[in-house]
Amino acid sequence: METSVEDIFDRRVTAGELSEPTGKETIHRWCSRRCGLITRIMWGVWPLLPALVLLSELSVVKVQTAPCQTCRKLTESFIKGLERTANKNFGGGNTAWEEEKLAKYARSETRLLEIVEAACEKTDFECNRLLEQIEDQVETWWFHRQQEAPDLFEWLCIEQLRLCCPPGHFGPDCKVCPSGPGGVCGGLGRCEGEGTRLGDGECVCDPGYSGHLCQSCADGYYREKSSNDSVGTCAACYHSCKKCSGPQDYKCLDCKPGWILHDNKCVDIDECGTELARCPSNTYCHNTDGSYECRGCDQACVGCMGSGPARCKKCARGYRLKGAKCLDIDECSERAIACPGLNEACINEEGSFHCDCAEGFIRRDSICVENKPPADPEKGLFDDMTDDEVLVLQQMFFGVIICALATLAAKGDMVFTAIFIGGVAAMAGYWLTEKGDYMLDGFLKGR
Repeated sequence: METSVEDIFDRRVTAGELSEPTGKETIHRWCSRRCGLITRIMWGVWPLLPALVLLSELSVVKVQTAPCQTCRKLTESFIKGLERTANKNFGGGNTAWEEEKLAKYARSETRLLEIVEAACEKTDFECNRLLEQIEDQVETWWFHRQQEAPDLFEWLCIEQLRLCCPPGHFGPDCKVCPSGPGGVCGGLGRCEGEGTRLGDGECVCDPGYSGHLCQSCADGYYREKSSNDSVGTCAACYHSCKKCSGPQDYKCLDCKPGWILHDNKCVDIDECGTELARCPSNTYCHNTDGSYECRGCDQACVGCMGSGPARCKKCARGYRLKGAKCLDIDECSERAIACPGLNEACINEEGSFHCDCAEGFIRRDSICVENKPPADPEKGLFDDMTDDEVLVLQQMFFGVIICALATLAAKGDMVFTAIFIGGVAAMAGYWLTEKGDYMLDGFLKGR
């Protein structure tokens, strides 16, 4: 059986939560809050809609999966909304009439709507999702539980949703965290998972402290003497001491790795000099405080005992031992013909050399040729002639052809006579059509 908005309104009137004369207005506000919340959530999660659809297909999202931090953040924002709206009213023209008909603003649906709408940022997906799931619980607290459970976080996040634990408790069953004289973890650390339904409850001690309740000094720290009967704090030893009786270098009781105790002092072990170091080939050992590091040999070396070309065990290819150093061989000056190619020059490099084209030459098809700009293509017989000169040559050519045909036609040869007449007609048509305008323009200009 479906429940309409009017049915819900009638039940709230019967329960005394709403007043009869303002039914329509209250229904609109109820719908506005529901629709407004859904719209706000949809706009906030729209960029993540594909992922949200996938999650809904895989499993039904349960409130219990929401983290305690999200619930805590939501309730803190809700309390800020309560403070923000503490001195507000309905904002109408007749506040007294509104409060008489709509009940007090402090406990009204209108105020709840204002607080809920600002409880989560639009882009905070986790907050909006949790708010949508716990809307009924929020309404229950607002209308029925505020007086008996004024702490919204405790009532909602700890008791109802079971997402969080009280301070000093952890895990699914909210077990008590380890505690000492100073409180949780002796006041010198934190309980893993405290305040949430997660974690194992072990103490994560502050720097300098160790032990089940963080009551002991960690390695590298000692217990300072206290002026009263209280337990002294843990202070740092000298940097090479693992255990000590004071901060000075001569009060060491045990040493950190890489150091050896001598007369209550921790002396650095030279791993390089004692052959304790393990360095790969073509590197050398460099001692550091409490340790060592492997550094690369000089490029002139094949194996070395230290930094620079003077500490090589053997010279690399392209280098020669001169005195105590491996120095570069100048192949260009020592070889008679270092670069056999035509027009090539030898260029020496560190440990090697290479051949390049001599100055004024460039490499083309693996051969060094003279760097000349490409030659221009040969010009034709008429390339340098102007348009007027070409026109004169055309006239002379056609004139010679016409004269030859006229001579042959004068001898009575009917074939050449016909060709002569056709040639004259063709020339006349050509000049009168395509060149007519050009000739007329030239005539007017005296050309």
